[in-house]
Amino acid sequence: MLRIEIFSADRNQLGEGPLWDVDEQRLYWIDSYAPAVYSCDVNGNDRRNWTVPEPIGSLALRAKGGGAVVALRSGFHLLDFATGKVTLLHETHPGALRPRLNDGKVDRQGRFIAGSMDFEERDPVGALYRLDPDLSLHTLDTGIICSNGPCFSPDGTTLYFADTGARTIYAYAYDTATGAVGSRRIFTSFEQLRGYPDGATVDSEGYVWSVAVYSGRLIRFDPNGVIDRIVGLPVQSTTSITFGGADLDIAFVTSMARPFNNEYPREREAGCIFAVYGLGVRGLPEPRFNG
Repeated sequence: MLRIEIFSADRNQLGEGPLWDVDEQRLYWIDSYAPAVYSCDVNGNDRRNWTVPEPIGSLALRAKGGGAVVALRSGFHLLDFATGKVTLLHETHPGALRPRLNDGKVDRQGRFIAGSMDFEERDPVGALYRLDPDLSLHTLDTGIICSNGPCFSPDGTTLYFADTGARTIYAYAYDTATGAVGSRRIFTSFEQLRGYPDGATVDSEGYVWSVAVYSGRLIRFDPNGVIDRIVGLPVQSTTSITFGGADLDIAFVTSMARPFNNEYPREREAGCIFAVYGLGVRGLPEPRFNG
């Protein structure tokens, strides 16, 4: 039976980037504007947090050396969990004021894919990047308004990626050997739907779950981009999703407490993390960054 509960009642200004780590059996997430990284166990206990010096868009846990790679406003950094030290790897938009790094995800081979967005969410000044395990940085695409929802098909050969500003989820052919992207096609459009595509993940059946921000819904698309299922959520300000728990069958959904415009009322539970039980599907383990 479908059940939705508040997993964390702490109200994040902009909760994002939920990540379930199968090795530690812990949930990680961020508050983009605190700005900080948070973590806890499946019961919401044993909480930890690390502050970072700039707005943060996403993180990836490291397979080697511990800590994480974090996508901060200015670029890619390393975060040492033991000391809290943040070290710059690559500045992605030197001298530019409006672009900042946003959502990211690790591919099946351990590379970190993350994109940038216009801070004003208006113009296509963002780009899509790939950070390799040798810490080299590569640009995969440009002309993006708001990068969101990167995720991979179970075999890793398709990269799904949302431009929230364009209200579109794209699908790229993805070369698993090199990390290069091939042709891009429209996977699905939100033009006829309420809300905008935000964070996303892929389940074990190869279906894409997209969080429709500003409409408070999870939308499950089949591999052809056709809507399979819609699940309503307690608030409209939901932002991103990951599957976690021992069986990867709990959907953890982040949200934001900040008011997003005057069209929507303030929501009492906005900014909380929600746990959705009973969906009848399981997620896939999220790889660690292999660098």
